[in-house]
Amino acid sequence: MDENIRKEISEYVNSPDYVAQTPKKLAAILGYGGGEGEFNDTLCDMSEKYEICITGGGKVVPPSSLGILTGAFSSSARGDYGFVTSEGKEYFVPPRFTAGAKNGDTVAIKKIDIRSKYAGKGNEAEVVGIIKHANETIIGTFKLLPQGGRYISGAVTPDDARLRFTVYINRKYFGGAKDGDKVVCLVTSFPEYEDEEASGKITEVLGKADSQEANYKAILIKNGITTEFSDKALAEAEEASKEKIKIAGRVDLRKENIFTIDGADAKDLDDAISVKKTKNGYVLGVHIADVSHYVRENTILDSEAMSRGTSVYFTDKVVPMLPVALSNGICSLNAGVNRYALSAIMTLDKYGNIEKTEIKRSVICSKVRGVYSELNDIIEKGEKSEFYKKYEHVYDDFSKMLELYGVLKTKARRKGAIELEGEEAKIILDNTGHPTDIVKRERGESEKLIEQFMLCANEAVATYLNTLKLPCVYRVHEEPDPEKINSFAVFASNLGVDTSPLHTKGPVTPAALSQVLESAKRKGCFDIVSSVLLRSLMKAKYSSVQKAHFGLATELYCHFTSPIRRYPDLTVHRIINALLDGKDVSTYASFASDSARESSENEQKAVNAEREIEDLYKCVYLGDRIGEEYDAVICSVTSFGFFARTKNLCEGLVKIESLNGNFYFDERNYSLTAGKKSYRLGDGVRVKVESVDIISGRAVFTLCGERDASVPYHKTDTKKRGSKAKRSVRKKSVRKRRRR
Repeated sequence: MDENIRKEISEYVNSPDYVAQTPKKLAAILGYGGGEGEFNDTLCDMSEKYEICITGGGKVVPPSSLGILTGAFSSSARGDYGFVTSEGKEYFVPPRFTAGAKNGDTVAIKKIDIRSKYAGKGNEAEVVGIIKHANETIIGTFKLLPQGGRYISGAVTPDDARLRFTVYINRKYFGGAKDGDKVVCLVTSFPEYEDEEASGKITEVLGKADSQEANYKAILIKNGITTEFSDKALAEAEEASKEKIKIAGRVDLRKENIFTIDGADAKDLDDAISVKKTKNGYVLGVHIADVSHYVRENTILDSEAMSRGTSVYFTDKVVPMLPVALSNGICSLNAGVNRYALSAIMTLDKYGNIEKTEIKRSVICSKVRGVYSELNDIIEKGEKSEFYKKYEHVYDDFSKMLELYGVLKTKARRKGAIELEGEEAKIILDNTGHPTDIVKRERGESEKLIEQFMLCANEAVATYLNTLKLPCVYRVHEEPDPEKINSFAVFASNLGVDTSPLHTKGPVTPAALSQVLESAKRKGCFDIVSSVLLRSLMKAKYSSVQKAHFGLATELYCHFTSPIRRYPDLTVHRIINALLDGKDVSTYASFASDSARESSENEQKAVNAEREIEDLYKCVYLGDRIGEEYDAVICSVTSFGFFARTKNLCEGLVKIESLNGNFYFDERNYSLTAGKKSYRLGDGVRVKVESVDIISGRAVFTLCGERDASVPYHKTDTKKRGSKAKRSVRKKSVRKRRRR
């Protein structure tokens, strides 16, 4: 279709003074004769996509004149009804009015007449056309269909329950699939009505539908996670990694006490730190791998990095954003070797406020490969730790870091930054990749120290670029919906949590929510309250337009500290390097906008894939334990039952029909109620593993009874952990200074 013709038609038809015309008259007005050929083809295509409409009288009109809107169809869990958001409003599509639309399809809708018996609150709509199918490729289970003793056809049932159709497969398109295999299927024709068959062909066989391996592959494909790099990208990375480190043109920081602190299994070390104490405060150095030196603009390597957007971390593997030659090699700030860095040097006062920020190209040499667990042991035991010898030469610096960490933590609390410490599972696998145990991942003081330092650097860099009025990819977090906060307040209040800070006339503040979380800690229900609050808040995202970060209670924030594994960080680095090179940085505005949009989309794909892989492993783990009983806590309540979470963070659905009594769902109080009996969010229960579904990643529990209330499910430690160890570190530091 001719895009110039399309643009002319669209602009004219949507102009304020437009009067409906026949296609032939419209063509003449726009200078296209009688409208034959390309003009007519373009008009037909626009009509099919509801960019224009043809009335019953054969005249061209804008869709808005007929009350037609377009948007993405979001299907219910069972696929029988859905919602469409268009022009900022959400419309409900009842079961009889979906026109066969499937989850994710781009559709045209029209509001249901208020006089119709199907009209309700006034936001009901019907789908009048499907503009674009979202699921041209589906993943599902293949079944052979017998016919006269032979198998000449088959069918694929989509894994996604929201896709309520079957794909018919002719024998010549089996692609080697066998009965019961999980397959990737290209849909060649879609059903036009509910429960009608579609046609397609199998493009890939993943393995047996109920196997761990096949479902693992399916999750990666479904979420668009690419595990391999192109040969050209690998060659570019290999060539870049061979470049020798040169000091010229950079600040030489190799003699500074700079070192990394990461998990024991981390291989992509992209941040290192240094701290100096001054008369009036501190100088914090956050030294980040200068990835943009190696990943240059307009290269295959850069294009693939942007399309991935982020590294994806699974239980047993990492799918990196950059090839290993860079991510684990020349860009990684490994101990004892020279590396290029962008160093953010921040001068802080004694309260942790940023007084000055300098960003320099540097060469650093990390003095030690710090490990969270080892440094947590040192915080706990001081010089008696078995790891003390390894860190002795940076011990004084670490004591200053702990001191500054305490200052920054106090500052964050003073601002009202929300501390949402969600529980995280650590899945233990055997040599075959089979899950054998699941435990809670512990998070110590050294992890929190690094987090505070990175937060400080990210805020400082965002402020630095914003002050200079330069492009940036900001990390933004919008204010929560008041209705969701009201619902959260009702729930928290029912658990005995003090929610009075939320009962104010103005908008809710991060400080008020932090006070509620503190009350939840004292009540011993922090984990569940924190989990519900997280669902009540908006999702953080990337934007080239500066907005505040609600959760962190800061006006300016970006991601600068992880360019090996996040593309928005790499974008910020590229902008800073352009500034240091004296380029016209304003030309990077459109790049920042594109990066923000794609990074937000890719981040969501990665989050979905990581969660689904974890759910898969949990199901495999529970599948080995059918019939076993566990203490659990109710973590979600729905109209069809409640979800219970065990101590090792496995979740299962307790179906409403399995409960004794006629229960109804009380949405306001997050509970299922039958007479005097109710099951509420946060209640302790005793459950038995009934069944698991590897494909959906869900487990079903049955209720065995109430949990023993004398045994606390959540144990809240109100003591300040590590305070004794911090004193030990500080005393050691003082003794050393006195000796000097």
